[in-house]
Amino acid sequence: MQTRAARLTATRLTATLTALLAALAVTLLTPGPAVAATSLTEVTGFGSNPGALRMFRHNPPDLPANAPVVVALHGCGQNAGYAVDSGWTALADRLRFSVVAPQQSTANNLSACFDWFQAGDIARGAGEAASIAQMVDRQLADVRGDASRVYVTGLSAGGGMTAVMMAAYPEKFAAGGIVAGLPYGCSDAAGGPYPCMYGWANQTPAQWGDRVRRARPGYPGPWPTLTVFQGSADGTVKPSNMTDLVRQWTDVQGADQSADVSDTVAGYPHRLYRDPSGRAVAETYSVTGMGHGQPVDPAAGCGNAAPYILDVHLCAAGRLSDTWGLGPGLG
Repeated sequence: MQTRAARLTATRLTATLTALLAALAVTLLTPGPAVAATSLTEVTGFGSNPGALRMFRHNPPDLPANAPVVVALHGCGQNAGYAVDSGWTALADRLRFSVVAPQQSTANNLSACFDWFQAGDIARGAGEAASIAQMVDRQLADVRGDASRVYVTGLSAGGGMTAVMMAAYPEKFAAGGIVAGLPYGCSDAAGGPYPCMYGWANQTPAQWGDRVRRARPGYPGPWPTLTVFQGSADGTVKPSNMTDLVRQWTDVQGADQSADVSDTVAGYPHRLYRDPSGRAVAETYSVTGMGHGQPVDPAAGCGNAAPYILDVHLCAAGRLSDTWGLGPGLG
């Protein structure tokens, strides 16, 4: 029989191991710093801010009333300047919509990752998810934006938090664009962030969909549509996560798992999924040979190549702009 001291030691070792594994999972999602957010302005006093995040934004000159809003969520080790590097602010200037760029702090997460795997940050009305929702409300009020045309996108941990916002606040977002990200509830399904990133969550489409539905009980729809960009050579967030994202959101949308369109865009495999009414509800871009990062195309005026901002001659921001009806993008 174990002594009380032995049991206490074992408990402490288990807790330490769990913390180390969580830290490892976070570290694996850590790109280098982004370019300084020179065209962004910080906004304070946007709400109770339970997640202790910072709010930055980009409002183009002469922004019209009823303009769309795009929320751009950076990856680990980055900052709000992700909105610049990924090409979103340049598109906003050309197409006349505004950009909200939430920023994580190392006080919340040592690697400056959005906490897509923490229960207290991914539930409606709580933590970081609630802070981002408050930023959306502040931006819509300040610029008299169109609440029916708010979109959310992000890279890596920001992609994981994009899925969180789509699930916990579906009424706020018309669509989401996830770049090398994770399905909603993936960490819980897989038993931790690291197994999730490696695609070890064993869920049916209905089980994935139920995780989203439980995030907003009784919500009748409509749900945000989904676009996913994923590098086929991504060793940090395995490509199977894109498959699981499609399983999750086609189930939520009442669509089947078979692509209705299979073609190529800029030489990369592209798939489109429609619901029974024929409406496009999910699409994927599998970027052949790309590792972990955001696809950009600087030669076409889209973004700045940087660590984990990858020049692959495909502009994710531009493709999303096209899909979301913001105007012709550059991708």
